Amino acid sequence: MRVMVVWCPDWSVVAALDEAERSPRSPAAVLSANVVEVCNGPARAEGVRRGQRRRDAQSRCPELVLLPANPDRDARAFEPVLAVVEDLRPGVAALRPGLLAVRAPGSWYGTETDAAATVCQALVESGVWDVRIGIADDLFTAERAARTAEVQAWAVVPEGGSATFLRGLPVHVLQDDGPRGRELVSLLQRLGLRTLGDLADLPGDAVEHRLGTYGAEVRRRARGEDRTLFSARTPPPELDAEVVFEPPLDSVEAITFSVRTTAERLVSQLAHHQLVATGVRVEAESDGVVCSSRTWLHPRHFGARDLVDRVHWQLQSAGSTSGASGALRSRKQTGTVRAPVDRVRFVPEVVEPAAAHGEALWGAASDDLVERGVARVQGMVGFDAVRRPVLQGGRSPGARQALVPWGERAVDLRPVDRPWPGRVPGPAPVRVFASPPAAEVVDDAGREVRVTDRGVVTGEPRRFRVGGGVLPWQPVTAWAGPWPTDEGWWSGGSGPTARFQMVGADGRAWLLVSAPDGWCLEAGYD
Repeated sequence: MRVMVVWCPDWSVVAALDEAERSPRSPAAVLSANVVEVCNGPARAEGVRRGQRRRDAQSRCPELVLLPANPDRDARAFEPVLAVVEDLRPGVAALRPGLLAVRAPGSWYGTETDAAATVCQALVESGVWDVRIGIADDLFTAERAARTAEVQAWAVVPEGGSATFLRGLPVHVLQDDGPRGRELVSLLQRLGLRTLGDLADLPGDAVEHRLGTYGAEVRRRARGEDRTLFSARTPPPELDAEVVFEPPLDSVEAITFSVRTTAERLVSQLAHHQLVATGVRVEAESDGVVCSSRTWLHPRHFGARDLVDRVHWQLQSAGSTSGASGALRSRKQTGTVRAPVDRVRFVPEVVEPAAAHGEALWGAASDDLVERGVARVQGMVGFDAVRRPVLQGGRSPGARQALVPWGERAVDLRPVDRPWPGRVPGPAPVRVFASPPAAEVVDDAGREVRVTDRGVVTGEPRRFRVGGGVLPWQPVTAWAGPWPTDEGWWSGGSGPTARFQMVGADGRAWLLVSAPDGWCLEAGYD
């Protein structure tokens, strides 16, 4: 079996630049833990290297574009490349983002060189500019051949020629195997072994005794005896569902009614694959142009009714206008759209195993009734008008609250498991004021209690009151604090603040905040 390897260098940088909508010719590097993980050609030309610290890389190239590492992003961006090769030769194996292997399709295209040229041309036409191909008897040699090829070119190792081809390669090519490879390269160089041929000439028992199992496996690869096999992936099923309107429809109610069967078909075909959708993109086309597109998330998973509701809300929303023509705009008074819609498409973007969303012991009928009731309210007052509270990370009780539209999954929340220095310990207050009323806190002499820049209280709180008639003057029977914080100083925030827990004579507990402009009542524990 001959193996073809397709290599797209610096794929993490390519995917990150595309996501950030930056020029692919910009010098860029992907960082992980402030260390350069991958850098592209323009960055290497300026002296940036893998393994450098962020500061060192920026000193070599001040205009370096720094991008975060994201393996999921890299895999998503590499999916179209896999699809292109899969159309030409089924049985593709994704080794990692930027690298794939497939059985060499030589006989179908005439020769292996013709097959490599065909694959290369298809990838370039799909938008992948830097692609390199290697063909050999085994996976290791084919990958090494691809790494020696030029841009948009290929290297074919003759049958039985793997050992000869590998013999002259320097040992530092093993660094691509990660930390194990880099450690082995360092050891081989200290032993005076400069090429893979030097390693291949050593006795097998001695190599395994000195370099371990991994070293013995590398020696077999260097001799052209690679035993590594790869398994072809199973192409993902086509899960999209769409409905075409002929003639096009200009009524929101008519469109909503007409997509019901399509929504049921989508849910059924997902169930056939034992999947459920938790994220679905709804697209509406007018005259062949996508004029409205929005991705909807669900806290559990979508049913047919949920999808129909999303179509209705999306078409009614005044903010759903998009696309080059701006053709779609809702008119709540008439229930019509500006331009007739000729196609609605459901695209599942996030699917999960159905077993992970099974019903509880007593079923989910009561939850469904609540969701249907809330959905009816949303249909009357708008999708964003009905919200639910969600806990997120933060120091103040108000900062820890986030309001999310009902039926939408909470995203971009601050993590709860961070330390959050200065956060008031539990239990949490039961009431948080949206507009904290002004308050006063004084000591025995009637002087206002303040907190210095070093977090020192100027006096012991003895009495407090809240303006606007909320609370009259009350003696302080117990208090705790302060918990100082200094948030937003880089953007002109309110400056250093400190929180106090105080119990009044009536037994109720309150959370008060001392700020540079005075005291306020933030929350209550009653």
